[in-house]
Amino acid sequence: ADDIAYNNHDVDDGVQAGLFTLEDLAEIPLIGPILRQVRADWPGMDDRMVRIEAVRRMIGVMVDDVLAETERRLVADGIASTEDVRTARRTLVQFSDAMMGDLAVLRRFLFERMYRHYRVNRTRSQARRILGEMFRLFMAEPEVMPPEWQARAVGDDAKRARAVCDYIAGMTDRYAIEEHRKLFTLDLALDL
Repeated sequence: ADDIAYNNHDVDDGVQAGLFTLEDLAEIPLIGPILRQVRADWPGMDDRMVRIEAVRRMIGVMVDDVLAETERRLVADGIASTEDVRTARRTLVQFSDAMMGDLAVLRRFLFERMYRHYRVNRTRSQARRILGEMFRLFMAEPEVMPPEWQARAVGDDAKRARAVCDYIAGMTDRYAIEEHRKLFTLDLALDL
């Protein structure tokens, strides 16, 4: 499920962010043939809709593959009960070998064109700084956290660190950026 979600979201996000184009994906197994089929089925469709439809179809292809391969393995291994599943000697829910090969190519493409992209690295670096600065501040001054989190931070350093980590982990990206702005931007007005 994670492979299906992450790879599809990353393809969608990478195109939307301008890290690569649909044309860059044309020769990548799995997504390339799907893009060609979408364009054949819907000539003249704008790239935004092509992207959306291709990702939708790629999710379907991946789900169909994992279901078919899982069924094949259940039959081949004679799985008939939950006890058979518990004692199985291999992973039962799996992509086919062909899909695993196609996904390896897609992952390499995403790694090179997205995960290592300087803009992604800058954002990751900025996120590390924001989270690090907030962690250090909350450890030194837990009274700047909301009252329910202040109460959890009472005790030794380990208990405080756990409360601070839990508080930060519960933040959305936008909320963390906004909290950082409120905490580290000089604004003498009462910021509620």
